[in-house]
Amino acid sequence: MSKAARQSVIMDVLGSGPLPNQDELRKKLRHRGLTVTQATLSRDIHEMGLVKTPEGYSLPETVHVVAEAKLPSTARLVREFVREVREAQNLLVLKTTIGSAQPVAAALDAEQSPECVGTIAGDDSILIVSPDRKAAKKLAQRIREMLE
Repeated sequence: MSKAARQSVIMDVLGSGPLPNQDELRKKLRHRGLTVTQATLSRDIHEMGLVKTPEGYSLPETVHVVAEAKLPSTARLVREFVREVREAQNLLVLKTTIGSAQPVAAALDAEQSPECVGTIAGDDSILIVSPDRKAAKKLAQRIREMLE
């Protein structure tokens, strides 16, 4: 998993509230299928500017803005993480590597494409809602081209 994807998962974990220490954060990451060393986690905490409060590690107010600004290109995220594109009427389901669905969905949403009404991301799957079948086919084709 790339550093950007790993840090995205860390942000997601801390989005539900602070964690008392690095060991608890590592356990939460492991529960999501992500094994990291203490050294890697320490580097991520430092690079992300996480703050240690009396309640534990948490996200500073500016982390969300900085992370969104530094999101890699949609094409790069699709190439790196998407494994399969499935069509179902006006819906698409993208299968991704574990823990990668959210950054890919965020990048797709940020494009504000008329073929994408919105996305819902899980851990390794993204549901994309398109306005109609034609738009879904067009978006599926564009995503498949990014995979090549």
